[in-house]
This record gives sequence, C-alpha cells and structure tokens, in this order.
Amino acid sequence: LLVGKEGNATIHFPTGEETSIYDASARYRAAGTPLVVLAGKLYGAGSSRDWAAKGAQLLGVRAVIAESFERIHRSNLVNMGVLPMCFRSGETATTLKLTGRETYEVIDMGASLRPSGDMTIRVTSEDGSSRDIQAVARIDTPEELVAFRHGGILPYVLRQLAKG
Repeated sequence: LLVGKEGNATIHFPTGEETSIYDASARYRAAGTPLVVLAGKLYGAGSSRDWAAKGAQLLGVRAVIAESFERIHRSNLVNMGVLPMCFRSGETATTLKLTGRETYEVIDMGASLRPSGDMTIRVTSEDGSSRDIQAVARIDTPEELVAFRHGGILPYVLRQLAKG
C-alpha cells in the first residue's frame, strides 16, 4: 500500500493516514472492520509461521487470499479461525487488478462453506464500482471445517470440554 516502503507501515482507510500496522488494525477492530490479506506464493513460509497465524488473527484478519500457502501455515490459519483461500489457477492479485485499496466481502462464509469449495468475493473499488471474483477455500477437510466454524481449534476444544 505504501509503494517503495517496507516494514511496519500501512495506510489507514478511509483517513488515508500513514500509520503502523498494529495501530491501523486496532482502529479497524474498534470500528468492527474485519481485514483481508492479499498474498502471493507460499504465503506463511518461514520459521515463525506458527506465530504468524496467531498474529494475523490478533490483528483482526478474517481471511487470506493467496496464490498458494505454506502447508503448515495454511493449517494454522484454519486453526486460528482465519479463512485461507487461493486465487484460481493462473490468477493473482496483479492479474485481477487488485490493489489492496478495495473493500472485500466474502460471500457465503456460513453454512454453504465446504472443504475446497468455490468462494465468491465481492470486491468494491474506491470509486464504488464492484465486481465478483472467485477463489477456492483452503479448508481441506471436514475436521478443519468444524474447527473453523467454531472460530478456531481452541474455542472448539473449550466448547467440547464444557459439554462434559
């Protein structure tokens, strides 16, 4: 979002203010605005992938749309209640002309969500025009779907323990 600048900085929309990623996420959380990450190939690769999934959830990220995922990180996202999705084959944020300045609405994240199912994402540009793009849910098993629907593995286990 900040061309030529790397590190812990982003833009807070709709104010346009440059701020830290943490401060922007705190403002979005206070406003009740869930976040979506647009990513490239092997999203989540690296030695701190376990913490990365926790960090995304704590920042208010509800979904990640990537070209591909590092295998364990994808599973960790599901277990933190974050929906991993992949662009369709041959598509990327660049080919779909996504800038990250749009708003995203994941359609049918509820009862119709299926393992490896097709997802529709409504993308609304800054000018107010909208279009739908397709992605594939990377919840790969029925067990992962159960954990995801509970908001992650920890809330799921706690609910099971509470049932006695």
